[in-house]
Amino acid sequence: MSLQGLGPVISAHIGRRVEFATDCIGAPVVDALSRIHVGEVVLAENVRFHPGEIENDPTFAQALAAPADVYVNDAFGAAHRSHASVVGLANLLPAYPGFLLRSEVETLTTRLEDPKRPLVAVIGGAKISTKLGIVCALLDKVDTLLVGGGMANTFLASQGHNMQQSLVEAQMVTEARDIMDLAKSKGVHIALPTDGVMGSDMSEDPRIETRQVTRIPVAWAMFDIGPVSADHFSTYLAEAGTVVWNGPMGMAEHPAFAKGTIKIAQAVSTSLGYSIVGGGDSVAALKKTGLLDSIDHVSTGGGASLELLEGKLLPGLAALA
Repeated sequence: MSLQGLGPVISAHIGRRVEFATDCIGAPVVDALSRIHVGEVVLAENVRFHPGEIENDPTFAQALAAPADVYVNDAFGAAHRSHASVVGLANLLPAYPGFLLRSEVETLTTRLEDPKRPLVAVIGGAKISTKLGIVCALLDKVDTLLVGGGMANTFLASQGHNMQQSLVEAQMVTEARDIMDLAKSKGVHIALPTDGVMGSDMSEDPRIETRQVTRIPVAWAMFDIGPVSADHFSTYLAEAGTVVWNGPMGMAEHPAFAKGTIKIAQAVSTSLGYSIVGGGDSVAALKKTGLLDSIDHVSTGGGASLELLEGKLLPGLAALA
């Protein structure tokens, strides 16, 4: 968890000497600053080694601010956290957004205020409960919502399908049904998988079959969208004017259940629409397929990008206002 190994990497990128401080507060920082010259950089140790970071402890924030004249936040991926290095510092020093932070906010807000249509969103991941807010918010923006991953299981269960041992949030089945009804009333089409890659378990070498979602083998689970669903989703993406993608289509970390996510990565990358991708698993799929450079905007923040798209004011941005 130490940042020490990043020093040589940063130095190589910027062509300047980077001095590492073994802590982010106190004497180690002061000593490191005394050893550098104008234009060189001190890389301080990981702030999360201190409990005061996550607690946004004012004493810890003051210690962070002590040697500084100005605060610049360029960590969009942490801007939705009310932590000392995100909010506390900004309240103690002249505070400004960095270039990346500004670019993220401008892209994720202005591009979706008046998007080129149709606007198609692809949402995946394990649970509806963690993305309920963004799903509801997207219903006011998108023309089509494509749902995959574990959260698709709960939507399918709400339509009366027996998902066997698939991950289903039983407490969210009614919510999923309500979302389907709300989407219909708003004229938004929600596309769910019609077939999937079924597995006997999550072992290294599970028994696997591709079947319709209505024919999951007893005691098996669906771990990925199937090829028919992937092709169907890809059709919407090919015709999109704007694409937003967050979350894998299945257990993409397992090679046997990664094909759906990879197919969507390919479809997003070849779409003629403006593409916005966020979330570690989605970005990892693009890297794996070598398609990252074909995306118009790759967000560095999964949770932060979702909350911004949801319309929430991120604490890290509010502190800079």
